[in-house]
Amino acid sequence: MQPSQLTPSGDKPPTEIRLRRRSRLVEVTFADGVRYALSFEYLRAHSPSAEVQGHGPGQDVLQIAKENVAVLRVDPVGQYAVRLVFDDGHDTGLYTWAYLRELGARHDEKWARYLARLDGIGYVRKPPPAAPDEGERR
Repeated sequence: MQPSQLTPSGDKPPTEIRLRRRSRLVEVTFADGVRYALSFEYLRAHSPSAEVQGHGPGQDVLQIAKENVAVLRVDPVGQYAVRLVFDDGHDTGLYTWAYLRELGARHDEKWARYLARLDGIGYVRKPPPAAPDEGERR
């Protein structure tokens, strides 16, 4: 996907958005050369949807058991956002260009807070399933 116009709010769209299924990342590149590689789990845990963010300040809902979630599709929404379709059925968050940039710029802070919140409830993240060895059949 290669959007190329200014959005009505003035946010410049990314020059490229790439879905990296094997790496479990969405790569977002902006015209100023800034590039972010955002994990599927991070994007799902920080979905801008009301289901995750709530309907007001302090109402966000901690997302658990999302470490193995996958992004199935990245769908454009007008000239201002994309909708990520996750394999757990979640698809209601619209990731605006400004929000994608914020997620990238504040990744370390947001990721640390997410992990601390999981730790605070005693949740232990599960590692992704091991990739099959070469020659191994599934």
